[in-house]
Amino acid sequence: MSEKPARAAASENGQGSTARRELVVNEIYEQATRLFAERGFAGTSLQDIADAVGLTRPALYYYVKGKDELLAKLVAEITEESAASIGAIARRADLDPAAKLRAIVKASVQRQAEHAARFRLLLLSEAELPAEIAAAHEAGRRAVLKSIARVIDGGVEEGVFRPVDARIVALGVLGMNNWVAWWFTPDRDRIETVAEELADLAVASLLNAPDRAVAEPGPAGVLKLLRHDLDRLERML
Repeated sequence: MSEKPARAAASENGQGSTARRELVVNEIYEQATRLFAERGFAGTSLQDIADAVGLTRPALYYYVKGKDELLAKLVAEITEESAASIGAIARRADLDPAAKLRAIVKASVQRQAEHAARFRLLLLSEAELPAEIAAAHEAGRRAVLKSIARVIDGGVEEGVFRPVDARIVALGVLGMNNWVAWWFTPDRDRIETVAEELADLAVASLLNAPDRAVAEPGPAGVLKLLRHDLDRLERML
């Protein structure tokens, strides 16, 4: 792409101009993501990005303000959108805790597999993030962790999941999901299959054994299960 098409895009009106601008911005974003991944955020200049897209540096400024804007878009797409999606699943009243966790893992794994390079870039660039972007990234990560832990806690309270430290397990689920970005290979793996397998694994690792399920949610159900255990212990003694 040359500077001439960029100037032409600036002078066009209507839907065609908007569509062309979106195409150019997306290309800039893709090339910037690739360069950030190869050279790091600090090691990539705006001139590098302009050269990769085929624009001069002044023409690049017509589309983006700077590297921080591109990095902020990456964080919004990867971290903030993930947090919003997972939070929405966690709040669904029509799903039980097991179904919520399964849906969260499937959505997370699919996103990781579809945008693996961007997830890897973000993980590798965490130490280089400008303060404001780093804060947004950290806020998104905390929101995701809180949502998953809340689902696990709910499953424990209802007797669906065995008693666990919800935060530790939520971190384990996140680690499993994040690792997909490093080993997923489109030519070898099917996204749907990977998502289903890992969702099943996450849920199965938490489900209560059939003889440990509580009859009703909350403390009352747990107390009944404890009384049953005490009765069995007394019979054994």
